[in-house]
Amino acid sequence: MAWTWRFEKSEGEQVPPAVEPEEFTTQGDAESWLGEHWKALRAGGADQVVLLEDSTVIYGPMSLDAPE
Repeated sequence: MAWTWRFEKSEGEQVPPAVEPEEFTTQGDAESWLGEHWKALRAGGADQVVLLEDSTVIYGPMSLDAPE
């Protein structure tokens, strides 16, 4: 199993990430990576992300906006 992120604009259009991710072996590793890089991804043009396990959507889209 491979866990990956898909990066999107708010309308759902896919965009390339500002920080190149890897394929992760666990959901926790993928989520930790996002926690470290979400600000750079947001600054680079991604508005939201979707977490995938292989080709199955696990959750998302999830906004990259800062919590209020």
